[in-house]
Amino acid sequence: MAMQKKFLDYDKAADITQCTETFQVGETFLTLRLEAMPNALVSCQLLTDETSNATASSRETNHPILKEAIAQLREYFVGNRSKFTIPLAPPGTDFQRQVWDATTQIPYGQTRSYWWVSVRMGNPYAMRAVGNALAANPLLLFIPCHRVVRQDGDLGGFAPGPSWKRFLLEHELRWKEMLCRNEEHGNQ
Repeated sequence: MAMQKKFLDYDKAADITQCTETFQVGETFLTLRLEAMPNALVSCQLLTDETSNATASSRETNHPILKEAIAQLREYFVGNRSKFTIPLAPPGTDFQRQVWDATTQIPYGQTRSYWWVSVRMGNPYAMRAVGNALAANPLLLFIPCHRVVRQDGDLGGFAPGPSWKRFLLEHELRWKEMLCRNEEHGNQ
């Protein structure tokens, strides 16, 4: 199945600006490291105890892409956004980018299997390769790999860990009905 190009080209020579931001969702705090080229977001990673370091402190950024990404993430975490509209330029192979593109088509608050993603790409036997590509996803949330589960309904893998995958899926389920009503009335 031919897909429309969703991502901008990643420019290895571009200046990359980085920031970290902490979001509170109920009683849970998530710290994300975001990186952007001048015209697109290239990375969004959840910092866990294993991945965080001294650079995880928040500070204000004037980078327009990062400011918009943070604003959209705030809306997502309070249940006011189901789709991200920021330009993305994930570094990756053509195959990885095809997997990530198919993954962005999974609706908010829903899950699909690794098999569904591979069929969507026109290669139903590539489930393991799909899983490997999702494990390399540099744009958590913006490319919603947390919505991809095993065919038997088991959560499957997730780079930050299964508890974070469950947390994000439960977060979306909690807000899904309200967001759908708002979108029907043109509020999104």
